[in-house]
Amino acid sequence: MSMKQQLTDDMKAAMKAGEKHALGVIRLINAAIKQREVDERIELTDTDVIAVLDKMVKQRKDSVTQFEAANREDLAAVERDEIVVIERYLPAKMGEAEIQAAVTAAIAETGAASAADMGKLMGVLKPKLAGKADMGLVSKLVKQAFGG
Repeated sequence: MSMKQQLTDDMKAAMKAGEKHALGVIRLINAAIKQREVDERIELTDTDVIAVLDKMVKQRKDSVTQFEAANREDLAAVERDEIVVIERYLPAKMGEAEIQAAVTAAIAETGAASAADMGKLMGVLKPKLAGKADMGLVSKLVKQAFGG
């Protein structure tokens, strides 16, 4: 079952169960997916949907940080609740050890030897780890591998 179909099914279930919060967040997700499809005139694949969800989570985390800085805990709590619902649809995140193993394998695969090869290495890692790992952590581990 595609992720878009899963979202549609979950939206129907949330409507029947009267889960207004989950229903609202799923509608936001569907709107973001539809907007990207219309803007780019394409049909999104599951990988593309994961990218949309990752972006939504990142936006909400940024909002939480800003709301907390402004002492608006009420608004920060709403954003955190939305993050919980969105993350239901994301694949499980990889641990640091798994990411380190992927970085090591990519270094062996590309023959990267120095920080100058970081772009080539990230080019190999990004498609493999997109949606499964925090790319900031991946970048940090790659820099550490080259002694940075």
